[in-house]
Amino acid sequence: MKTSVLTILILAGSVSCFGQHWEIGANAGAGFIPGKAISSGLGSATAGFQPGASFGVFVGQNLYRHLSGEVRYGFMQSNLRLQSGSETATFSGVSHVVHYDMVLHTNGEGRAQYFLAAGGGMKIFRGTGTEAAYQPLSQFAYFTKTQTVKPMASVGGGIKFSLTSHVRLRTEVRDFITPFPKELITPAPGAKFGGLLHDLVPGSQCSLAIRRELKKLLAAIC
Repeated sequence: MKTSVLTILILAGSVSCFGQHWEIGANAGAGFIPGKAISSGLGSATAGFQPGASFGVFVGQNLYRHLSGEVRYGFMQSNLRLQSGSETATFSGVSHVVHYDMVLHTNGEGRAQYFLAAGGGMKIFRGTGTEAAYQPLSQFAYFTKTQTVKPMASVGGGIKFSLTSHVRLRTEVRDFITPFPKELITPAPGAKFGGLLHDLVPGSQCSLAIRRELKKLLAAIC
């Protein structure tokens, strides 16, 4: 009996939520992170991350005619990198982003909709490689197999196209801004680098607009 009541409450809550205009979708792209110059008396070098694939999902709600809110999650392949001249050292790594964005967009009367997004959340950096006693370019920095969480600002913009009344295709560029994760790439004695890290992520995503018709369907099933 308790299970039946709980099921009914969950379905009722779902029907209520779907009565509003929601959007769910998935995206794919690639991340590009400019390296940071290392200040050292031992020569010139840069510390940063290699370009890598990016995948994610999101749930959005149309709050007003020109304003929406989105909860987003993304996974990125983010291998660590040190470079000095022709010599390069790398270390496997990934990152996860979780954030909430406010999206300001043009009205949805046409097939194309322009938008700007801004928000914040956190980015989880993980070094996943195998640590070694000797690492190339260790006079500048060391790679560490660890994890750290950094606060993150998210800004971006793009164009959304309506393929059908429920299916949309979006092309966009995002910039995820965080402090440099020195816990993963640790400066060697005498070396200095850091500041803000910009992760530029161009990509595309496909989404499904959930409208009032789904409320009627769920009501009929219940």
